Amino acid sequence: MKGLQKSAGISAISEGLIYIVAFVYFGAFWSYPVDGSPAEKMTHLAENQFLFSMIYFLMYVVFGVLLAVLVIGIHERLKHTNSPVVTIGSLFGVIWVGLVIASGMISNIGLAHAIDLMDADPVKALDMWIIVSVITESIGGGNELVGGLWVLLISVAAIKAGWLPRTLNYLGFLVGIAGIATIYPYELFTEVFGLSQIVWFIWLGIYLLTQENSNKSIQSTVNATAD
Repeated sequence: MKGLQKSAGISAISEGLIYIVAFVYFGAFWSYPVDGSPAEKMTHLAENQFLFSMIYFLMYVVFGVLLAVLVIGIHERLKHTNSPVVTIGSLFGVIWVGLVIASGMISNIGLAHAIDLMDADPVKALDMWIIVSVITESIGGGNELVGGLWVLLISVAAIKAGWLPRTLNYLGFLVGIAGIATIYPYELFTEVFGLSQIVWFIWLGIYLLTQENSNKSIQSTVNATAD
């Protein structure tokens, strides 16, 4: 249990850092020719395929694996409450893991197929990439309904159990509501979800690691007193 809590804490902080890496990459380094021709767009994707694919692998597949550790860690911490909110929230967490990992795999494989097609027909290649992008955004990139439900329900369960700082749980409410709101295709909701979740992930991870160290200190004190 203690080892799992530590792993969950490291995973949470890592997920926050992955968000930051993604924001920096697409905000500062990604120069996709939005107004370019299909050939120009596909050429840009082909020239940047390796780095783009690695960023997507990090954002989705690695993120999903770390998320699985965090979902299980939080579930183990709250399952003693026997609250249906914990069970339902954890279920949404597991579903989110699957959707996120699937998004990354679909995106990278889809990009490779689109690039293979570009020499024969750049227009069809771009059409394929647009379809792949829509699927990716729909199940794991732009629609954060499932992730929002997980954060919201876990925060509700945590505040009822008196676990986690109250302000952190309130932040979880904001993250969850913003995630649910992304069912409406408005970019602001996605941005609020992403930015607020960076803070939530890192704060949660620090808390889990701090509690782990605190528990070790208490246990050492108890053992020393017993001796």
